[in-house]
Amino acid sequence: MAQGQPAMTDSACSACQGSWPKEDHFIADLGLSKAYLHDDQFFPGWTVVVFKRHATEMFHLAPTERNQLMEEVNLVAKVVAQVYEAKKINYELLGNQLSHIHWHVIPRLASERAPLEPVWRVQHEPILRSAPELRSTIQRLQQAIQNAR
Repeated sequence: MAQGQPAMTDSACSACQGSWPKEDHFIADLGLSKAYLHDDQFFPGWTVVVFKRHATEMFHLAPTERNQLMEEVNLVAKVVAQVYEAKKINYELLGNQLSHIHWHVIPRLASERAPLEPVWRVQHEPILRSAPELRSTIQRLQQAIQNAR
């Protein structure tokens, strides 16, 4: 934690409460963060990296935490890019809807119908994976993370 910053908690935060992301979407404990497969897989491989403690801004973190968190995001991005043969990775840290540091790591594929649009502007019906598909995808990503470490 950065010097002079109080420990931050938020009892109303769904990430702190453990109600988001879904536990059955868990991929890996990365150290300061955890990786989860995003519910909506319209963009295959969309992953979120969630900081373990409550903080709302990157400047609330100590420099060592910021550096480690970015290394963890980088690891997930590298793995997702390899597994999905991504043309590009999009990184998003917003916090408007959920004020808790969490990175969206989104592989962009050559086969997409709107490759130049931000994912938030591509209208689509959410694609939710069945339990067997979800387990298979998570296992593939877990193995790739193990191999990359």
